[in-house]
Amino acid sequence: MAAAAEATTTVTVQGDYELAEGGRRVGDRYVYVDILSGRLFELRDGAGQVPRQLARLDVPLGAVAPVRHRPDAWIAAAGTGIALLSADGAVEWLDRPEDRTPLPSRMNDGVADPAGRFWAGSMAYDGTPGAGSLYRTDHDGTVVRVLDGLTIVNGPAFTADGRTLYLADTAAGIIHRCRVDPATGDLTGPETFVRFRGEEGSPDGMTVDDEDCLWVAMWGGGAVRRYDPTGRLLHTLTLPAPQPTSVCLHPSDLRILITTAQHGLKDPTPASGAVLSAPAPAKGRDACSWHGEIPASR
Repeated sequence: MAAAAEATTTVTVQGDYELAEGGRRVGDRYVYVDILSGRLFELRDGAGQVPRQLARLDVPLGAVAPVRHRPDAWIAAAGTGIALLSADGAVEWLDRPEDRTPLPSRMNDGVADPAGRFWAGSMAYDGTPGAGSLYRTDHDGTVVRVLDGLTIVNGPAFTADGRTLYLADTAAGIIHRCRVDPATGDLTGPETFVRFRGEEGSPDGMTVDDEDCLWVAMWGGGAVRRYDPTGRLLHTLTLPAPQPTSVCLHPSDLRILITTAQHGLKDPTPASGAVLSAPAPAKGRDACSWHGEIPASR
């Protein structure tokens, strides 16, 4: 039977964010975004509860991953596509595929895999069913649509070997699982990993821990859940905020950081829109980087 926990949850950042998301561990810092305001933040170890703003775009910013061999550079799921963000604030667009779709849409959550590719999902602003896609950005900067027919694409999360991808379709209440060829990035699947009932909430941001178990932020459910690789529920952490959006496990400390949102809430709780922290029974890994090699002519 799965264990439910009312663990001591503390507010790490009282940000009052509209839609905080994309929490990742990168070296000695925790990075996250506030999607609708286009802002990227970092919270460094030992810096207390005061985050630093790293970037602000004039379009929504869904998530970032570090770029290998380019300190303080990021690959980002932003606006209608994929961009590189440099330390001086410059934005270099690799592609904007959602400009070529029939409905007004934006990029959402994204993550780099262990092989150095960047994966990110999209969604229509009005949540039109089937309008969302999953994109892969290869090492040469090419952006490829690899899945379509989704709705609100969230939480790409990979196992340590890079051979399994978990993908949430939040609106459909489904976590999909795909097999990945690390050499090519080709997918097999998807297959349904977990399907949720409406009262449970909907799967949002996800991460895989050091035991290959999947952690899921349950939007609308006020909880984080942990599943083993067979889809068995192991652990539920109840939160003081109804809309958790992403989960990030510390690689050496048994704690979890959780972004939350107050977007759309008529009566948000004091913890809504904050970054929360709680004890966790497992550890995580640092975020993978994108191994991009952009031609000088781009």
